[in-house]
Amino acid sequence: MSAGENAAAMLAELFTIVAPVFICAGLGFGWSRLGRVYDTEQTTALVTTIGAPCLAFHTLANLSVGVAQLGSMAAIAATAIVSCALAGAVVLRLARLPARTFLPSLMFGNTGNMGLPLAYLAFGDAGLQLAIGVFVVHSITMFTVGAALASGRLSLAGLARIPLLYAVAAALAFMVSGLRPPTWLNATTELLGGITIPLMLFTLGTSLARLRVAHLKLSAALAAVRLILGFAVALGLVTVLSVEGPARGVLILQLSMPVAVFNYLFAQRYGQRPAEVAAVVVLSTALSFVTLPVLLWYVL
Repeated sequence: MSAGENAAAMLAELFTIVAPVFICAGLGFGWSRLGRVYDTEQTTALVTTIGAPCLAFHTLANLSVGVAQLGSMAAIAATAIVSCALAGAVVLRLARLPARTFLPSLMFGNTGNMGLPLAYLAFGDAGLQLAIGVFVVHSITMFTVGAALASGRLSLAGLARIPLLYAVAAALAFMVSGLRPPTWLNATTELLGGITIPLMLFTLGTSLARLRVAHLKLSAALAAVRLILGFAVALGLVTVLSVEGPARGVLILQLSMPVAVFNYLFAQRYGQRPAEVAAVVVLSTALSFVTLPVLLWYVL
């Protein structure tokens, strides 16, 4: 195969991966712009309470990758969050910006709405299983540490209100015992978990359509910092730890995602300059649509 044919094949593969993400998010964006009714809060509750826990349970309880590898993904994800927090705190201090307002945006990428679909489309079922490990760590940390940063107080009792945690615990029980879930449970969680990725992408689009860009220069700078910092931390960790194969690609993809929309929701709830945080979410996502093909080309 010639160099031109190789390039064409790679472009076709990249388009196959990126197109569903752009189309689903674009449909949500267009739906909102047309003034159609879409209850983002209810849909988000549906995904976080039922869809994502079922997806996590079904994926983890039927692993084809090793438990040790999944644990390694989770550990690296936790290390990445800490690394981004430390580096982000330095950046914000130098820029004289409040960490309570902007640090969560530099710590937590969109490993759910964008990361899971991309990992699945790029690396198949094995990629999704590996990505779930990163997503679980990010979700639990974001709903505890992220919420604590925005609110100014840490509530460990909040862990009891995270359905994803119970789903992971149940899946781990099956994994440790070596048993497979009953067929009815497998079928049910597979069916309910199947709503998660399309709804995540559609909701991402509707959310972006409603957010407004404020303080463009500052927001664009922080958006760029989030993408660069996430990629640099991911690349550093997979290189130092000699991570290879799909795990390397999934980690770089997941940790390089733009700012998670939930950072805006926390900023809105606790009065942490939500307009500016919203702008960072929008601009980092817009920038990622430009950088995503290059990122995928790099990891494939």
